[in-house]
Amino acid sequence: MNKELKQVISEIKKEEIPVELKISNRPDLCDYQYDGIFGLAKEMHKNPYELGIEIVNKLEENPTCKEKFSKIECVRPGFINFTLKDSYINELLSKMITEEKYNISMPKQETIVIDYGGANIAKPLHVGHLRPAIVGESIKRILKYMGQNVISDVHLGDYGLQMGQVIYGLQQENISPKEITLEKLATLYPKISGLCKEDETIKGICENITKELQDGKQEYQEYFKEILNISKQDIKKMYDYLGVHFDLWLGESDAYKYIPELTEELKKQNLIETSEGAKVIHVTSETDSLEIPPLIYQKSNGGYLYGTTDLATIYQREIDYKPNKIFYIADKRQNLHFTQVFRVAKKLEKTKEIDCEFLGNGTINGKDGKPFKTRAGDTPKLENLFNEIKDIFLKDELHNENYTEEDLDKIVNSVIKFADLQNSREKEYIFDIEKFSKTTGKTGPYILYTYVRTKKIIKNNEQYIDKLSKTIYNVHDRELRMKLLGLEEALNMAFKTRMSSGLANFLYEICVLVNAFYENNHINNLEDNKKKTDWVTLLDLTTRIIKDLLDLLVIEIPSKM
Repeated sequence: MNKELKQVISEIKKEEIPVELKISNRPDLCDYQYDGIFGLAKEMHKNPYELGIEIVNKLEENPTCKEKFSKIECVRPGFINFTLKDSYINELLSKMITEEKYNISMPKQETIVIDYGGANIAKPLHVGHLRPAIVGESIKRILKYMGQNVISDVHLGDYGLQMGQVIYGLQQENISPKEITLEKLATLYPKISGLCKEDETIKGICENITKELQDGKQEYQEYFKEILNISKQDIKKMYDYLGVHFDLWLGESDAYKYIPELTEELKKQNLIETSEGAKVIHVTSETDSLEIPPLIYQKSNGGYLYGTTDLATIYQREIDYKPNKIFYIADKRQNLHFTQVFRVAKKLEKTKEIDCEFLGNGTINGKDGKPFKTRAGDTPKLENLFNEIKDIFLKDELHNENYTEEDLDKIVNSVIKFADLQNSREKEYIFDIEKFSKTTGKTGPYILYTYVRTKKIIKNNEQYIDKLSKTIYNVHDRELRMKLLGLEEALNMAFKTRMSSGLANFLYEICVLVNAFYENNHINNLEDNKKKTDWVTLLDLTTRIIKDLLDLLVIEIPSKM
């Protein structure tokens, strides 16, 4: 649809310019609108409305436009409105029905490593781990859907100070590696972490244990291997429940073998300097309005920090996968850290061609606007949060005692994920369990209810699924069809912005229109077979799209609602 408009405008302006029609936010007036006239008229020193009339006159002479549009008009002060012919709408929908991935054009394929999850071992997963896991999984699925070669990595935090703290605590209680339990790790880490904040001597001991662990001390390696094994089992269990899966289960510890080689490369380029006994790499550029602190590559005691292991991981990924891009999903408060790491990577010959991008996320807050807490007032473990949502959902719906555990788990997931993904990943949002657990309003259960309800109609009339005719029957019918035509734009926007929120909101809008369609167009007792065929076929396409979008939002469908 952009092609004809671009051709006409390029002829008038005597040069080729980018042109894009936008879906109208006033479907009662038109289907698409072009609002680029104002900038164009200013450049050409013309009146916007008169220029618009000139463009419309040329478009109306175009044979292709006559086939596609029932009306093209310029309205003051200079908008060009386009209304599609019913036959053309159905021609486009027919291609969506028959062609792979709804006849959507795919971008150029690239190899992309996506780093998300980032859980620390020796700590139970809590509500703060939800966003990077869910957002990352959804972005990964969108990238794959759009034809990209994607490699996902959990990148566990497994070699930082928490390891020294936990090993110190275990030894203080005379617990051998074989005696470690998940319950012990859950209580020990906060205890020793608190002691380190109060006692600099204990903190120093823990830092030294961490350094010796990194250097390969056998005694500490035995503890580390057991802690890693126990923690990974628990982390995998929680991620499996959320439908979050990774190609790679690597961590900071896996990057250590690349540090010597990386260090040599940095030295060759004279990038490492010494400052107060520590080795640092300066990253501030001339264009910065504020000075950015140097990346601390190696502490004065010889230990390494996250910046070093993140840099070594980029180095390792270049060797193993040759990625065009690496995306990192983590709390947006880590922006400075990733800025430092990426700038060093751009200086390094081996990694400078990789485009690294930090996709920061905001926090999940409670109704008080502060980071989310349970009724008991603490930051909940994920398992406890899942159970709390389940209890609230069952309490609110009297018939829910008939749900299987599998279906309940899928509904709980929909509550969490749709609540999260409908919001921009960059922003904080308030997680209201009662609100997001309802089957009405902008919630996961509402989306699932719409799908299951519509699927039931189709099952009762599946013999009518066939080809679409050229007819559209009423306003509710037309609004739903036009919304489905917006799928390609919604997917492309999600792909380009690395944002799932647009897809979540697009999905919700489809469901609102499906329910309006259902309420106003009664299919089951319809005697007009042509109309029934069109409507059942349209709903079949709609449920296919809803199902695919739910999958991109990491939401599974229960057997009933």
